Amino acid sequence: MSAVEGQNYSEEKVIASTGRTMDQWHQLLDGAGATGWKHPQIARWLVDEHGVDGWWAQGITVGFEQARGMRRPGQQADGTFAVSVSRTLGGAEYDAVVERLADSYGETMSRSPGARHPTARWRDGDESVLMTISPVKGGATRVTLTRSRIADDDGLAAAKADLAAALDRALK
Repeated sequence: MSAVEGQNYSEEKVIASTGRTMDQWHQLLDGAGATGWKHPQIARWLVDEHGVDGWWAQGITVGFEQARGMRRPGQQADGTFAVSVSRTLGGAEYDAVVERLADSYGETMSRSPGARHPTARWRDGDESVLMTISPVKGGATRVTLTRSRIADDDGLAAAKADLAAALDRALK
């Protein structure tokens, strides 16, 4: 697995996609003085100076920040935290899932049913919950719930359990 906690890609995938291992990227970033940089500067440097794809630049940056104690697992660039859960199933009807999630989160703030990856968002106090539906191989569908803007990491396990329970109820 990679050096980025919670991300499930192998070191072989990192090498194939970026030309280096995560440790090699970390050493390169250390040599450039990146521990003194903010997240956007690190990611931009990887893209501009080393031609790293933007998606991989984000993953490398988060992994570096976590490995160097600049960011805790689940922590976003603004200092808040986020957790996600997902389920893969044969198919998911967008409107039905949104309607069932309303039992847990109330009326949706925003919806994009016609998008390539349909989404819906709910406000829950200072936090928000985002649902994304995306296709996966074999005609299956992945439904993901992400709770973001969590103030600290003390409640991450409980937030993840809440998301899992809400998603399981919505997909019944």
